[in-house]
Amino acid sequence: MKTLFVSYRVTDLDRSLDFYTALGYTELGRVDGGDGNHLVILKFPGEPAASLELVHRPAGGPVDVGSGFDHLAIQVDKLATTLETLIDAGLEPGPVQYPGGPDGPKTSWLTDPDGYRIELVEWPSGHAEGITAADFS
Repeated sequence: MKTLFVSYRVTDLDRSLDFYTALGYTELGRVDGGDGNHLVILKFPGEPAASLELVHRPAGGPVDVGSGFDHLAIQVDKLATTLETLIDAGLEPGPVQYPGGPDGPKTSWLTDPDGYRIELVEWPSGHAEGITAADFS
């Protein structure tokens, strides 16, 4: 088994698409669910398949992220370059943090239009892509 993608319900589809395309996602496809409902499937250009689905159900009212969801983590090659690109696109990422100390990953946080938090992560040189069992030994 493997995780296919994360699905977020969004309040304003156009505003969310503007945000996620500024973040670097590209639209893979759409599904019209009728009654104004839409699914938009997104991926990063280097990904082989979808990694994010935006669900728009206008009749459901505004999205309330609540306290159950914490965040989405996205790996980036160079955090400084990514932050410059996001700022130029009008997004507001937070300052660079070093949660594992100076030799650990670099991170920055931003929040999408509905309040979903996103952690941008640059792994140190030589680190495997993503968190592995080696990170806990």
